[in-house]
Amino acid sequence: MRRLFAALALTMVLIRPAAAKDELVIGITQFPATLNPSIESMLAKTYVLAFAHRPITAYDASWHLTCLLCETVPTLENGQAKVEQLPGGKKGIAVTYTLRADAKWGDGHPITSEDVVFSWQVGRHPQSGVASAELFRRISTVTVKDARSFILHIDRVTFDYNAINDLRLLPAHIERPRFDGAAAEYRNRTAYDQDSTNPGLYNGPYRIAQVVQGSHVVLEPNAQWSGRKPAFKRIVVKAVENTASLEANLLSGDIDMIAGELGLPLEQALAFEKRNGARFAVVTKPSLTYEHLDLNLGSPILAERNLRQALLLGLDRESLTKQLFDGRQPVAHSMVPPLDWVHATDIAPYKFDPAKAAALLDESGWKRGPGGIRVNAKGDKLSLELVTTAGNRSRELVAQVLQAQWRKLGIDLRLRTEPPRVLFGETVTKRKFPHMAMFAWYSAPENVPHSTLHSDAIPKAENSWSGQNYTGYANPAMDRLIESIETELDRTKRKALWRELQALYAADLPALPLYFKADAFILPKALKGLVPTGHQDPSPYWVENWRWE
Repeated sequence: MRRLFAALALTMVLIRPAAAKDELVIGITQFPATLNPSIESMLAKTYVLAFAHRPITAYDASWHLTCLLCETVPTLENGQAKVEQLPGGKKGIAVTYTLRADAKWGDGHPITSEDVVFSWQVGRHPQSGVASAELFRRISTVTVKDARSFILHIDRVTFDYNAINDLRLLPAHIERPRFDGAAAEYRNRTAYDQDSTNPGLYNGPYRIAQVVQGSHVVLEPNAQWSGRKPAFKRIVVKAVENTASLEANLLSGDIDMIAGELGLPLEQALAFEKRNGARFAVVTKPSLTYEHLDLNLGSPILAERNLRQALLLGLDRESLTKQLFDGRQPVAHSMVPPLDWVHATDIAPYKFDPAKAAALLDESGWKRGPGGIRVNAKGDKLSLELVTTAGNRSRELVAQVLQAQWRKLGIDLRLRTEPPRVLFGETVTKRKFPHMAMFAWYSAPENVPHSTLHSDAIPKAENSWSGQNYTGYANPAMDRLIESIETELDRTKRKALWRELQALYAADLPALPLYFKADAFILPKALKGLVPTGHQDPSPYWVENWRWE
């Protein structure tokens, strides 16, 4: 309720509309490790590039697949996708896309089928180091019909055959000389990092005009953009890795808003709203974001499934979410969020059961030793290390709760933090964390976890650290389920397969589920048109609709 004094004061002043604003400064908690659209999978990069670099297709805020660079989403029904016979009696699918006639790179060079072919060649090269190579490997050939139309020949018929969100276009006229003959070095030679302000790298409403490493990225309107004219003459995305400092920057006016995709933890945002709700609009959006602990299964300790199960049974996650998040971020029992239609509700959850956890540890040979810490027959202590992002107050609190709860079980947990660009650019990507890494996966609707759970997606030096299976999980049964889900077109049958996958995930626990997050957008009340999506395709994909009113 507003105070009476404020209400009376309104009658005493002339109310004027907020002045138009030319510059918008946005705060996020991470700085990108790279700006190349295909290399690394950091959300900070996805967010920054969303202002300047559009994919061919994306999911909108209603979770519908839509065209951003193409004219029409191809489907079997409209005839732009056709099942085709492959050698050996298998079936594939040929999907025809037509690029928008007005699509151009920021240097005026048209976006063409040549860019599609080049981007596919980079993506499928075994040494290019792209984050998710699966889509590129499945596209067996690309047939160029003309400068704007092309056919992707995919080696299987999948339910999401027309969603090519991961096929991020690279400008062939700029990047090809850096890639040809030096694929293994491409990630270190890309113009996106060596010549970041080159306008020819971008095709969205904005282009990157300045990059100050570790600090901020400046975006200015792209003169070649033919869509709706964006409202701001300058957007600055500023990285403030400490969430308390991020809040202070907002209150001091150094930034205008905090992005929900990569901003304040929910509990901090709710507390902020109580204090500052009159000045800012706080919009919370339940999302497909999965907070968890990736486990390095190459560790001899964590390789044993009983121990992984004991770790989860020893966590009181219900109390954790109630105490820290007021129960607004539900406990995760698998990696599939409850918002997703394939979420299985009948998988037996790991409820807090310290007695059962202790029994499993005893059974695995970890007995209570001096000081209460468990030791094995060799005298090795049950000591683990957890690494997470520095400056994130929520994760620091969660890590401390985990440490205290596992201590009661006789498990020693050491905590370590790293700057996000180090954690995601090096430690996690190259599987350098010894035991556990706490972070979140931001998913698309019905996102098949091929890149995170299939054995062919384990990053290693031989594939230039391509893939997102950072745990090193390899289970033929999981591989078969993933492949079956991808090729099952019948929704009822596919949902049954999804249930099997979630049951296997719960049994094997390659990662420890914590909770599903809600995004908190802290916006100036004059900013209109920003619509949270709740999934991995972020709100700046539609920045041309943002207005200051």
